[in-house]
Amino acid sequence: MRKQPGAFHPIVGAVVVAALLGRDVATASALLPPASSPDVGRTESISADSPHLTATGNTFTAPKDWQLQINAEQVVLVPPERDSRLALVDVQANDADEAIRKAWVVFQPDSKRPLRLSTAQAPREGWEEIQDYQYETSPNERLAVFATARRAGSAWAVSVVEVTLPTLGKRGSQIGLVLRSLRPKGYQRETFADRKPHPLDVARIETLKRFVTSGMQQLGIPGVAFSLIDGGKVVYQGGLGVRQLGKPERVDADSLFIAASNTKALTTLLLARLVDEHKLRWEEPVIEAYPSFKLGDPETTRRVLVKHLVCACTGMPRQDLEWLMQFKSGSAASTLKLLGEMQPTSQFGDLFQYSNVMVAAAGYIAASMANPDMELGAAYDKAMRTEIFGPLGMLHTTFDFATAQSGNYARPHGDDPDGKPTLARMEPNYSVVPIRPAGGMWTSVRDLSKYVQMELARGRLPDGRQFISEENLLARRVPQVMVSEDVYYGMGLVVDRRWGIPMIHHGGDLAGYHSDMMWLPDQGVGAVILTNGDYGWALPGPFLRRLVELIFDGKSEAEAQLRSQASDRAADTKVTRQRLVIPADRSKAAQLANRYGNPRLGALIVVRDAHGVTFTFGDLHSKVASRNNDDGTTSFVTIDPTLSGVNFVVGEREGKRALILRDAQHEYVYIEEST
Repeated sequence: MRKQPGAFHPIVGAVVVAALLGRDVATASALLPPASSPDVGRTESISADSPHLTATGNTFTAPKDWQLQINAEQVVLVPPERDSRLALVDVQANDADEAIRKAWVVFQPDSKRPLRLSTAQAPREGWEEIQDYQYETSPNERLAVFATARRAGSAWAVSVVEVTLPTLGKRGSQIGLVLRSLRPKGYQRETFADRKPHPLDVARIETLKRFVTSGMQQLGIPGVAFSLIDGGKVVYQGGLGVRQLGKPERVDADSLFIAASNTKALTTLLLARLVDEHKLRWEEPVIEAYPSFKLGDPETTRRVLVKHLVCACTGMPRQDLEWLMQFKSGSAASTLKLLGEMQPTSQFGDLFQYSNVMVAAAGYIAASMANPDMELGAAYDKAMRTEIFGPLGMLHTTFDFATAQSGNYARPHGDDPDGKPTLARMEPNYSVVPIRPAGGMWTSVRDLSKYVQMELARGRLPDGRQFISEENLLARRVPQVMVSEDVYYGMGLVVDRRWGIPMIHHGGDLAGYHSDMMWLPDQGVGAVILTNGDYGWALPGPFLRRLVELIFDGKSEAEAQLRSQASDRAADTKVTRQRLVIPADRSKAAQLANRYGNPRLGALIVVRDAHGVTFTFGDLHSKVASRNNDDGTTSFVTIDPTLSGVNFVVGEREGKRALILRDAQHEYVYIEEST
């Protein structure tokens, strides 16, 4: 299951690789000094993000704390961990395949790693042709290998990346900075800074509706609701497609979807309200506001201020499996307890590392200030209802799954192993309930548009009342940590200046639901998009691009981006399916134990029947396929819609059968148990 950064799915692989290859992941580069020419034959340590040149003069930004190794043919960047390499190689070639072959000869002449997938990408940023390459790795390598060939004129610029998954997990933002900033020599970036936007009139709205309809068809999304705001007023809100495949009910402006991580922005709005009321301070140490707050590292615990809970900048890693698999017994209290077992993996303030549990803690701590005599979960629900949803007029927005599913709501859908969109179970989404301040909000485009309108009005409601002080509303947009080139994380909001103007947005992803909301504060333009298909993650980026193309007369890129996303989907589905044995290989399944256990994730139960093999792991379950890995190991991989791609590697520990599950930076070993 491929998700965008910020998604809840915890398994790192093609997800992060695709993002870093440049698919709408987004240093204020205009403020950087002039690029330095390569000094052949030297090694340089980078003390701050800084512009540099490749051998033939292409430009890129080298990230802080990395090392540059420069020779006549390539520039190699090495992270502080020294376990990964990123090479930039300039070559002359007749086509992308030849460029890649030549680059590998320069970078690693003896490499024989098999190619997994090659896909053409939409031209952008001065590159006239772009081809991505992903290479086969085995799970036990904990490695991602990928490359991109970019052509400008007759010259090719090739990037080759070999990165361990732990380093990718914590330094993905820096790798993205290098790859997104690589541009042809002399290229002038597109900017909308001096352009007055066209109004979102009937013709432009119809163009966007046709674009969304085309995107739904290409990406297999059953239903989409979206809204458009111009001059601070909603000029369109409605739906396309169906709430559930095979059913006639249509999506409309009031259909409820899970907004997932878009909840974070409204949680930080609650924090801002409490700062207005002098119940919290942004610069207040969390242990003063909530003395029982505790992380696994005492020094980080001491340094965390209220604003740091929601900045993705404390060094606390993405660590979702514990809450994801134990949600039925989860609560607000257990979420806070989980933080006490988590350790930072980077220095405080250095790197973007997204933490759902930290944001959940922020919501619950805020709730304890607002409703000190209530259980934390109930206190949060009440605070959001009375302090945020009610005043904004978001009358149907809720955290209650039963209420949301009692009326007009969109059902989740995912792809089966052959890429066919299929109705999916709702059950995995209940995992968000214990950490709901980070992603549990059900809402509609009508409701969420009211929030965006308030943001555009700098804290004012439609009747002119100041709902929240401008100072504390805007404090949430102050960049806290770099996400990628021209993109920073604030407090539950992404601050993006890729087109020379400020754009604020955030995405949200859960099983079968993907969404985005965005606004251009200087132009009074905004949009919300909610989807109920698992490839809905691929629509908001092209949709946003099409929107700015229409209002600013931008270069026509969105249609090509959409086609590229759809082509990637088909190609990735095909190559993934070729490696899976469905039903799982009986002889290999017979070698599995019936029950395994992990002290942090609970039990894993194996059930074999005439239809194949099912794993029940914690509170989740899925059919599994078997996969023969290139290193001779065997994996069992989940294949149910929206849960696909969870990889359990067969192994042995302490003389017993084992299954190994990993996220980017952590390993969980299930050991055979007696039944």
